[in-house]
Amino acid sequence: MRGLGLFLCLALFGLEGVSPIAPQAEAASTVSTIQIDGAITPATLRLVSTAIDRAKAEGAEALIVLLDTPGGLERSMRSIVQKMLNSDVPVVVYVSPTGARAASAGAFITLAAHVAAMAPATNIGAAHPVAVGGGQVDKESMKKIENDAAAFIRTIALERGRNVEWAEQAVRKSVSATEREALKLKIIDLVAESIPDLLQKIEGTKIKTAAGTKTLRTAGATVKSYEIGFRDRFLGLITDPNIAYILLMLGMLGLFFELANPGVILPGVVGGISLILAFFAFQSLPINYAGLLLILFGIVLFIAEIKVVSHGILTIGGIISMIFGSLMLFEAPEAGLRVSWKVIIPTVATTAGIFFFALTAGIRALQRRPTTGTQGLVGQVGVARSALAPNGNVFVQGELWRAISDGAEIREGERVTVVGVEHLTLRVRKTQEG
Repeated sequence: MRGLGLFLCLALFGLEGVSPIAPQAEAASTVSTIQIDGAITPATLRLVSTAIDRAKAEGAEALIVLLDTPGGLERSMRSIVQKMLNSDVPVVVYVSPTGARAASAGAFITLAAHVAAMAPATNIGAAHPVAVGGGQVDKESMKKIENDAAAFIRTIALERGRNVEWAEQAVRKSVSATEREALKLKIIDLVAESIPDLLQKIEGTKIKTAAGTKTLRTAGATVKSYEIGFRDRFLGLITDPNIAYILLMLGMLGLFFELANPGVILPGVVGGISLILAFFAFQSLPINYAGLLLILFGIVLFIAEIKVVSHGILTIGGIISMIFGSLMLFEAPEAGLRVSWKVIIPTVATTAGIFFFALTAGIRALQRRPTTGTQGLVGQVGVARSALAPNGNVFVQGELWRAISDGAEIREGERVTVVGVEHLTLRVRKTQEG
């Protein structure tokens, strides 16, 4: 019994150092990424918001926003900044690739990130507010807008511990900085060559999020790109000013041809869909209604050219009106919110060409002698099948008609020319032999 007890004691002491379950290796962390390039619009807001929500749901260590933008709409920018400031997931804004920029609205978004980074040969700044939509803003109102933007960027910089003075100068004086200058001025946190380099450099960084303080564990993390769905791609596509402009022109042309040729159906369907999509896009863009009215006025002048003989004056006026309207339609300082000349010129030329073709075709149709119906018989040559004194029968266009002579008596077999039609009786006269 004493030996059995000693054995049990040794066995228990031996099991104390053995874990019943082998410890599992710590799971590798995941970092989500999303690419944002081009102008900041409501479509961009939707992408960033969805990416933040998805990163939170998937338990991502952080969300990296790869940013390259010339700026964009102030309302969309504010909503993105608000979403980032209240995010439970650390948001890292990485201005990349090489040659990218975070201008205007992009500067606000970069400063609002939990971690702000830039790739080599990139720049940030030039965040002075501007009036979009082609409207003129008086000096006092512009001062209010500038003060509001300056206060907003100051509070963002204070919240993130970044250079408040530079941030205000970016708004008031449109100053910009390269990635090296931005790092030296404490506008950003670091410069990274690539995403792996970025993940290595932010390893162990303590981040204050809406859910509390978090220490990043990103070294060697798995990078998962957020794939933009078809719906977001489509919305982003039609809210491009160039695409919205083309949809507007296509819609107006389609409806014009449907009204000019009732029953064709296809142009009306395509035009209606295009106009609806164009007006949907206009809700997200800084549209200038003066520009829209000039385009519509140009279309009216093209239509009037068909009805009024102006020797091309109305057509020239329509072309000029459409060009100015196209330039004013999305008048904004950011290149991404304006219609490109490469789109305006061929679109206006094509529209004017189509209307000119329709005009000339219509004129030719009006001038052409009718070839069908009773009016088409006038001028036709036939043969008398009986004497016309003055009534008789004639053979015209393969048919036998009752006819009445419009002059001297016509003998059977003589050639006659139709000079008129009265009900089902032709008025004819003897054809002069030339």
